Amino acid sequence: MSRRFRLWLVAVGGAGLAALFTAAALDLPAFGGDHHPYGDRAVHASLSRHTANVIASINFDQRAFDTLGEMTILFAAVIGCGVLLRQTRAEHRATPEPQEVGRPVRRYALLVLPVALLTGLYVIAHGQLSPGGGFQGGVVAATSLHLLYLGADYRALERVRSVALYETGDAVATSAYVVTGLAALIGGSAFLANTLLPYGTFNTLSSGGTVPLLNAAVGMEVACAVVVLLARFLDQAVEIEEGNGT
Repeated sequence: MSRRFRLWLVAVGGAGLAALFTAAALDLPAFGGDHHPYGDRAVHASLSRHTANVIASINFDQRAFDTLGEMTILFAAVIGCGVLLRQTRAEHRATPEPQEVGRPVRRYALLVLPVALLTGLYVIAHGQLSPGGGFQGGVVAATSLHLLYLGADYRALERVRSVALYETGDAVATSAYVVTGLAALIGGSAFLANTLLPYGTFNTLSSGGTVPLLNAAVGMEVACAVVVLLARFLDQAVEIEEGNGT
């Protein structure tokens, strides 16, 4: 394939893509208006399934299959980082020496840790009711554990961060999301359709049908994935050394 042909191919493809984007932009609702066809349908579908947070309804009900793709991307990224950052034959592990931490930093970190952890869990649990959800709450919960590294030392973090356990949790959470979708198929509906559970009372923790279940699965997967991901990078920065440690 010649260079000139490749340029023509890119030009034709780019022109077609530009035409599609232009057609889509011209068909958009007026800027600043209070009427949006997709938004109206999304809100109606959310309320009909007793899900107070419309964003959660979109993520875990109306477009739950897309969210599965996002989970899979994160899951694959963690696996890829684990493979790339694994210990090689030319490297060895050295026991990290504890570092001196200032008293104000130690007190603040250890004081904020349980608050941050509870905040992350709260955001996950109330994802179908208020802004937030599994993705945001999972990141907060995972990073809160690493306040031990800032406020104490690396060994204290290792005591509560069994990487193998979090790797298992990551896989279990991803599988739980898929199993929920398969259960809908077995029940005679579509994959990940919100038909398994009663919708409950609007604006309560038990409302939304399968939305809370999928939201919790995402929260667990994100939290475990972030812990594993940070563990791999911290291992490289703190423990693993090249050659004979020189």
